[in-house]
Amino acid sequence: MKTRACGVLMHPTSLPSMYGVGDLGPEAYRFAELLAEAGMLYWQMLPLGPTSPALGNSPYAGFTAFAGNPLLISPKMLVSEGFLRQDDLGDPWPVHRMSLDYTAVERDRGRLLTIAFERARDGLESDSEFKAFCRKSARWLDDWALFVSLKDHYGGKPWSQWNEGHRFRDSKALDDWREQGAREILAEKFTQYLFHRQWSELRDYCRANEVHLFGDMPIYVAHDSADVWAHPNLFKLDPDRNPLYVAGVPPDYFSATGQRWGNPVYNWRAHRDSGFFWWLARIGHVLDRFDMVRVDHFRGFAGYWEIAAEEETAINGRWVDSPGVELFTAMARRFPTLPIVAEDLGVITSDVRELRQLFRLPGMKIIQFAFGKEWPKHVPHLHTTDSVVYTGTHDNNTFRGWYRTEATEQERAALHEYLGHVPAEDRIHHEGIRLAMSSVADTVIVPMQDVLGLDESCRMNRPSTLSGNWEWRLLPEEAATESFAEIARMARFFDRAGQ
Repeated sequence: MKTRACGVLMHPTSLPSMYGVGDLGPEAYRFAELLAEAGMLYWQMLPLGPTSPALGNSPYAGFTAFAGNPLLISPKMLVSEGFLRQDDLGDPWPVHRMSLDYTAVERDRGRLLTIAFERARDGLESDSEFKAFCRKSARWLDDWALFVSLKDHYGGKPWSQWNEGHRFRDSKALDDWREQGAREILAEKFTQYLFHRQWSELRDYCRANEVHLFGDMPIYVAHDSADVWAHPNLFKLDPDRNPLYVAGVPPDYFSATGQRWGNPVYNWRAHRDSGFFWWLARIGHVLDRFDMVRVDHFRGFAGYWEIAAEEETAINGRWVDSPGVELFTAMARRFPTLPIVAEDLGVITSDVRELRQLFRLPGMKIIQFAFGKEWPKHVPHLHTTDSVVYTGTHDNNTFRGWYRTEATEQERAALHEYLGHVPAEDRIHHEGIRLAMSSVADTVIVPMQDVLGLDESCRMNRPSTLSGNWEWRLLPEEAATESFAEIARMARFFDRAGQ
């Protein structure tokens, strides 16, 4: 990580693509150019895995820790690559600020990918690039394609509701399905190949423009995922392969009942006995895609809150130790560097701090948290260089929205005293960015909504709500140099601009 650098947080789905949702096409390249022009070193984004309307379209609730999201495959790029014709695309979709119809986009993207597959199908056997991708990715791709084809066969039902042979991965039942579902399996491998091609080209373009891609990795995976289905021994499951325990966090000042996330917890003994092969494969995969990655809920690597699956809330859980030192030691031996940022927000104990410091991993600071219940943990004058400072994250309100609708009178008063003046509301986001930029911390990341000074109607996610999230879009006219003028000026002033 470069000393004194900065960047912008914006998920690709928020780009102003003409085909229903932001993707890896021309607007992504334009955004990378804008970042480079503004002196931004980092483009941070959310997890890239497949999403589902059934799971609220959350990038943190996907069906796999490895595959890419087909919605991010650019139709326009498929035309230029020869997989589609222009008349396949239909009319361009209007870009609305906060109205992203994931169901409609998923249906249309599926239609286009089916056309592309049928045109390419006969030539895949002799396509050396496709075959090389399948070989390199076989460890996860074979199970994922099998999982997707079976899930479609069962009408989208969770794998825990499939017939016994498929649910328990009986070898004969799976061999029979590989023959019966051969077309569907090949189609999913082709879809992942298209994602890989487009992602690799965008990654190379960003690197050529000295823009580093900054990813995000949830600590847990969903029970209804290819990972749990393919590796049930790595999770605490009962004989029917349902979770014995699920993850969450205990009650705190944010929630009297805690948070019951519902993800199955890891069987760490099995991970240790396997030499952490699944984790090493996962980290290797994400570091192949990104220059650095934020690991969500880092505290779970020191100790995690385990809740019996039958409990309806997180109240009656217990703390269980995790082998974080062993796991990160294995990672450090495998990879020359570990460009990992530890999400260490909330109530953090000494063992979590020690684990982060032992492996020299940067932590996080949030300007929105600096003047309230977590004072003085996040105030800028107490930051350290090994930190990544945010005005807010995808789970927070926008900075302007926080100031307008969430900050208490005491928080506003503390912010005003810290600033030394009472700012105009329409300038408050600049004050938040300035506080972050002036920090001694090495890295500053600003959500695109804060770059633009947008209000509470434009936040990306409202935790604990199931609808209306992950829909914010950048409008076409905002993908312009003028939108970055103020943050570019501050990056230069505070010695954070790229060369």
